[in-house]
Amino acid sequence: MFKPAPLHPGDHVAVVSLSAGTLGEPFAAHELKRGLQRLRALDLVPVCMPNSLKGVAYLAAHPEARAADLKQAFLDPSITGIICAIGGIETYRLAPYLLDDPEFVAAVRQHPKLFTGFSDTTVDHLMLYQLGLTTYYGPSLLNDFAELGPELLPYTAQTIHHYFTNPATTAITSSPVWYQERQDFSADALDTPRISHPETQGYQVLRGTGVVSGPLLGGCLDSLYSLITDTRYPDEPLVNQRYHLLPTANDFAGKLLFLETSEEQPTPATYRRMLEALKARGILAAVAGILTGKPQDNHYLADYAAILQDVTADLGTPLMANLNFGHAYPRTALPYGVTAQLDLDHATLTVTEPYFVGPVFD
Repeated sequence: MFKPAPLHPGDHVAVVSLSAGTLGEPFAAHELKRGLQRLRALDLVPVCMPNSLKGVAYLAAHPEARAADLKQAFLDPSITGIICAIGGIETYRLAPYLLDDPEFVAAVRQHPKLFTGFSDTTVDHLMLYQLGLTTYYGPSLLNDFAELGPELLPYTAQTIHHYFTNPATTAITSSPVWYQERQDFSADALDTPRISHPETQGYQVLRGTGVVSGPLLGGCLDSLYSLITDTRYPDEPLVNQRYHLLPTANDFAGKLLFLETSEEQPTPATYRRMLEALKARGILAAVAGILTGKPQDNHYLADYAAILQDVTADLGTPLMANLNFGHAYPRTALPYGVTAQLDLDHATLTVTEPYFVGPVFD
């Protein structure tokens, strides 16, 4: 794996819509404005790529336009970082336009850049992981930088600050509070705080003792499952097979698998089915440990934990749950392919190498 450099004040960052085209819709104009304002307040220069604001219908019909924006961002020497607008459900359609393009592949390897996002962006992370680039399962523009409250959520602000630093190790700590998802995203909701709750449980060790280490690899469970069997897009498993988007069990060997669930809040039965699909491919048996993110709105937290324990009971896999990554608020950023240490006796997670290339600094 090779790493990008951290961000620096004055850097240009590309904004890309690689899945849903929400960012370009009139109903999201106030969120776009706020997200760009927040980037500028961080002394960054946001650059909306040419197709990023063309809206839901256009981008759904033109995956090649979405892919072209990502390629241009990697080719542009003035761009240092790439921020995904939001997730969606069919990022896999970009694979032929990216992985079959030698110029794109060369650009990623020759000009590594910070890439951040989550949800369906999982598939973009996996494509870039396949090319050897460390990327960051973390904040996106609409979900985080464009937070409608009067300021960034403090824990997420710390996550974003980390993109400007490069410590030798990073403790991924539990947020002292969690937030409910908003029901109103209209302009009327600007400057209204999210409903918050004290975090009373923290990280939950579900199985294991001692210390387990390995490189981080994973993403949104819904997206991983869709690569295997998707009833909405029957060609998705075929694209996955052709481009090897979901890593094999051998690729997952010795990794710390991180998994979280989407805003669709899959039922416990669906959650079990998705885990069983990964298990059938040998993935759960191959990993050194499994980390799961807090579900959105804390929904099904206990159910998911019990199902994860049951599905992996015969494997004896070390398990820790309720971490702050994925669809629940606030969120951290987990770096793909970077080694982390899971301490099951003390319920801690520490990334044991720098996130970025270059000098180590806080």
